[in-house]
Amino acid sequence: MKTAFRIGASALVISMVASATFAQDLQIENEDWWRTAGAQFEGVTIRGVTESTPPSSFISDVLAPKFEELTGIQVEVETTSWDQMYDKAIKDMEAGTGIYDMVYIEQDIVYAYLSRNFLVNLTDALAAKPEIAAPTYSEANFTTFADNFRGAEDGDLYGVPMEAFIKVYLYRTDLFGDPEIQAAFQEQTGRALEPAKTHEEYAEIAQFFTAYYQEKGEEIWGTTAQAHTGHPASWYEFFESVAPTYGVYNWGIDPANNYAASVENGGRMNSDEAKEALAWWLSMRDIAPPESVQSTWTEVGTTFAAGRAAQGLVYGENAAWIASDESKSRVVGNVGVALPPLEEGVLEAAEAGEGYIGYYDGGAFGLPVGSQNQDAALLFLQFMALPEVQEEWAVAAPRITLTSTYDSPKVQELNAELGGYYDMLRDQGRLFKGAPEYPFHAQLREATAPIFYQILTGEIAPEEGLDQMAAKAEEELTNLGYRQ
Repeated sequence: MKTAFRIGASALVISMVASATFAQDLQIENEDWWRTAGAQFEGVTIRGVTESTPPSSFISDVLAPKFEELTGIQVEVETTSWDQMYDKAIKDMEAGTGIYDMVYIEQDIVYAYLSRNFLVNLTDALAAKPEIAAPTYSEANFTTFADNFRGAEDGDLYGVPMEAFIKVYLYRTDLFGDPEIQAAFQEQTGRALEPAKTHEEYAEIAQFFTAYYQEKGEEIWGTTAQAHTGHPASWYEFFESVAPTYGVYNWGIDPANNYAASVENGGRMNSDEAKEALAWWLSMRDIAPPESVQSTWTEVGTTFAAGRAAQGLVYGENAAWIASDESKSRVVGNVGVALPPLEEGVLEAAEAGEGYIGYYDGGAFGLPVGSQNQDAALLFLQFMALPEVQEEWAVAAPRITLTSTYDSPKVQELNAELGGYYDMLRDQGRLFKGAPEYPFHAQLREATAPIFYQILTGEIAPEEGLDQMAAKAEEELTNLGYRQ
């Protein structure tokens, strides 16, 4: 199995500085159909809100202008921070005010939205309006990631996937390949320097690099850490990226066993494996760059791009620009990608479909039931999922949501330049998994996160903290009616 590869220096990410020109150059099939379909909505403006990410920038900077040019429908896409995006979207849907016609739905929150009937059934809506069903739009073309946005009972689609990526292990190929560093590591550890396959190996590499550069007085550390002491990013880092590599899945909660979280009741949130995972992660945080205690998912990427870490777990949406965009990254051409470090048996469990090795992240654009411009928004959602659009989007940001995109010429060309990056997503993405299908996702996170932050700040010992979190989780689930 191929678990590591190098991203080449020649790979290029589209510069959003040239986005207006790119939008004009974007070639859309059946342009006359789009002009005709949009004519009835002359003067209409549709509004969306999304998190500020590379894929979202492509929507606001490239797709929206092109769609406006073809249909005459004005598109305003608000890109903001994750917490502001979530807050604005959910408040609008709860009140039914119809401020937004499109909202970004993260994979981990969609189940709560579906349970509250916030979203339009897109499958039914398009079936009822064949005159606005785009000829080259096809639900069948979506990758299996789209299943995260289907109704449990009807199997219909409630969100059009717009980004999907795995959280990968990045490492500096220039540092790992430096003969002097290799010799020093070999002498110190007795083994060759190569990407870690286990947590023990990863820790050994992290400790080596931190000490090596401290001695030289250079600001390079052995690892990154998404360890903000008051932001949900750290909670997610542990439960969705680190704990699974120790075999602790679904946040350590067992839905088949009365939603047990504590070991006492059959859960695993405070299991020996979870405690070992937390101890390992905290030890990595302690030898990471000082900004790690204030790092969210965004800052980890910028830390790595700044050349301040030898290795780290980084969201895949950032991998390509870190490896190739010289305007943003100091490590262009020197980035390798591998699977996360794992405990014994975890990879085998994932391959057998009995577990997973890390986080498969992503999101979709959904249509709130309170929207006053549902038909116009339906047109734009389909526009985002056109094969010709998706090909350009995959080149601009490392995300793929259509199966046909993998074989498109530009993606195949870029895949070769990236050393098989898209092959990894296609072939090994099945080993990763999104958040568990919990409608109580946000409530449980909010109930347990304060204890987790106290662990990070040292107010509570890690093992005691996990015991408290497991008890708090069961208390919250009881209050919500999930535990009997």
